[in-house]
Amino acid sequence: MDQDVVIEANNLDLTFQTNDGPVHALKDVNLTINKGDFVSFIGPSGCGKTTFLRAMAALEEPSNGSITVNGMSADEARRNRAYGYVFQAAGLYPWRTIAGNIKLPLEIMGFSKAEMAEHVNKVLELVDLKGFGKKFPWQLSGGMQQRASIARALAFDADILLMDEPFGALDEIVRDHLNEQLLELWARTEKTIGFVTHSIPEAVYLSTKIVVMSPRPGRITDIIESTLPKDRSLDIRDTQEFIDIAHRVREGLRAGHGDDA
Repeated sequence: MDQDVVIEANNLDLTFQTNDGPVHALKDVNLTINKGDFVSFIGPSGCGKTTFLRAMAALEEPSNGSITVNGMSADEARRNRAYGYVFQAAGLYPWRTIAGNIKLPLEIMGFSKAEMAEHVNKVLELVDLKGFGKKFPWQLSGGMQQRASIARALAFDADILLMDEPFGALDEIVRDHLNEQLLELWARTEKTIGFVTHSIPEAVYLSTKIVVMSPRPGRITDIIESTLPKDRSLDIRDTQEFIDIAHRVREGLRAGHGDDA
């Protein structure tokens, strides 16, 4: 396997068995994610974006085909602590301080108190929450809570960060600010990031690669390699290059719907 390949899906199919019969969530998905990529997954609700992310994290089992993470099965990668996962809701325990929430995976993994303190301080600084470790979740804004959730996913220094619409519930101003901070975080840590979103501007602004998906069963209708510079401010959204990439994403979404017509 190419050393730069971090995640690879080959002819991936995933069908859920439900009381109403089988639901075909993903169909014939092929994708390669390289080390240091920032890959956004965009498509209509129910198209399998989150299911695909969960398959990478060994939270869902493919029905056919294969998915590897760092050259091993997704389950092996999970046991090797290959990734951190950020959910749509921050999911912080209200009775634990912010530091206590961030420490939780480290406690489960058996880190020493000194190691935990060092990791917590490091990631609080990374997400710009230094000095908030002793606060409780309810004392923080929604955006700060989501940053704490990202810090928790970064706490054990996994190389891969999987993020399932982490900013979807936040207002546009907060979302823009967190998008900027996430790009800064990515530049500093050089993580490989998989990011689910419904927002075309967010996908184009954040990503080195945009994966456009069709309605269920989820298929990849386009993979767009971004030509935008890695160092980018929000102002880049006014450029013709940005507008052209956004247009291609929109066309890919339309084409996916057309396949079902």
